[in-house]
Amino acid sequence: MEIQELTERIEQKSVAVRIVVTELEKVIVGQKNLIDRLLIGMLCDGHLLIEGLPGLAKTTAVKRLASIIDLSFQRIQFTPDLLPADITGTQIYRPDTSKFEVKKGPIFHNIILADEINRAPAKVQSALLEAMQEKQVTVGNETFMLPLPFLVLATQNPIEQEGTYPLPEAQVDRFMLKLKVTYPNREQEKEILKKMGGSSPDTDVDAVVEPSDIKRLRKLNDEIYMDEKIEDYILDLVQATRNPEEYGLEISDLIQYGASPRATLFLAMASRAYAFLQGRGYVTPQDIKSIGMDVLRHRVIITYEAEAEEKVPEDIVSLIFDNVPVP
Repeated sequence: MEIQELTERIEQKSVAVRIVVTELEKVIVGQKNLIDRLLIGMLCDGHLLIEGLPGLAKTTAVKRLASIIDLSFQRIQFTPDLLPADITGTQIYRPDTSKFEVKKGPIFHNIILADEINRAPAKVQSALLEAMQEKQVTVGNETFMLPLPFLVLATQNPIEQEGTYPLPEAQVDRFMLKLKVTYPNREQEKEILKKMGGSSPDTDVDAVVEPSDIKRLRKLNDEIYMDEKIEDYILDLVQATRNPEEYGLEISDLIQYGASPRATLFLAMASRAYAFLQGRGYVTPQDIKSIGMDVLRHRVIITYEAEAEEKVPEDIVSLIFDNVPVP
């Protein structure tokens, strides 16, 4: 009975989510997976790493999401000559007061779009670590709290290899989800052509949701019921990335490092949010399978042997989902 009541509450309160989706679909065509994951990140207070070719509306989707929820937005274009102070801010000397004053950097906004994050050197990438994990920034000897909610949505171009710097594993693990955005199909691209083919396409959206609404939705999302069998299923999936032989998988030579405990937490949180988007007050194994690839693909590190066999982490994760018993 409690689950039924929770489901009814979710159906009532999820009106705000449906409004956000409707507004996003005014300007984003054929990227439902991207829209859903953006909302999951918002509901779970989780950072997203978005990988896709240029021109697939990654930047547009993130910017419009900030506009719809009435949040401050800042796009940071990562380049090889960027410095950490260009992101966090720096101290400036004021001759009139003979004191140093902190000039805050562009990271002091609710939603940060770190565009082409893999084009910046390690020092700049590491400047995001404290902000992403601690929601604070230190400039000089002063520490400043970031505005809440605070989300980093980073993009990277998979075909750009020259002049790029692979993200450190510690930073990659801090991204709740890693999405791979693909081309739209012919029908979707035709709709894009009709909507956006003019010299001045109408891309305006309305600020229809308040940040306080997101806070309430997050609390409701945390209440979604997860059975102990579902929790055990999540643990089995993560354990299988570390000890695959215990689950009848002969792929130990393909996995260098399995998923961290952070994967367990994020998989549970993201599964709840996925159930929320479906209007349910409980998590099913299918919810975990639907979102699991985005949680695990960047946390399973493959070996050189796997690369020699032209395997990718998605192949390993798919094998695990196919072989771990479903409750």
